[in-house]
Amino acid sequence: MGKIVVFDSGFGSLSIIRAIQKQTKAHIVYVADQKNFPYGEKTKKELEKIIQTTIISLQKRFDPDLIVVGSNTPSILLEDLIKNGKGLIGVYPPLGRAYAITKTNSVALLVTHVVANSRSFDYFINKNSIAKKIKTIKIDSSELVDLVESGKFLHSEKFCIAKINRVLRNKLTGNNVDVVTLSSTHLPFLLPILKKLFPDIIFLDPADDVAVKIITHKSFVPTRRNRLDVFSTGNAAVFQKNLQKIGLRKLVIPIEL
Repeated sequence: MGKIVVFDSGFGSLSIIRAIQKQTKAHIVYVADQKNFPYGEKTKKELEKIIQTTIISLQKRFDPDLIVVGSNTPSILLEDLIKNGKGLIGVYPPLGRAYAITKTNSVALLVTHVVANSRSFDYFINKNSIAKKIKTIKIDSSELVDLVESGKFLHSEKFCIAKINRVLRNKLTGNNVDVVTLSSTHLPFLLPILKKLFPDIIFLDPADDVAVKIITHKSFVPTRRNRLDVFSTGNAAVFQKNLQKIGLRKLVIPIEL
């Protein structure tokens, strides 16, 4: 009862987990699939095999009420797989919120490399577009995702600032962007720096939308207290040290999927 598995290629799932724990109490199983990082550099065919295998393995091992595919990349590229799967919840850019609050009619979506260049994402944008004329700019932010997964955001702020400016500055200011969606679950970890560099821009995190989907899902029943178990398909010891640096002191258990 109340068991949720959240997985992604590493740190990204943690932003989803924090949002869930603010809304409800649950037994959360956090699986960092670091062996397959980055999802954003995989082909659609490669990603489909990884995600299908992972979901089947997680269902057998943990028998959860819900599984959150805690990454925009597979959620968008494999939207039919996620939406048609039993007890599966994906993570999607909050385009509706972005379009509703933009004043300059210019919105940017920070996505991974494979999403930025995919027809699936173009379809997703068109499907969620509104009558109002709004410029929607896709920005390949895979280098920023790596700042988080590598742990550089924890100890190399100057390096991160330089990288963020190089990837985003011209595109955001040149297009008069006033709203940005963090369309990778890794990116909310960069929010303190992003807000410092771009104080006039609103940054939207999709994690809040996911938490709402969970607490309103018919298969979910809250537990009396929060519980978090952490697993990694990569180097569990290194991942555990990085988690400790952001205040999460949990044993990270190696897992094969």
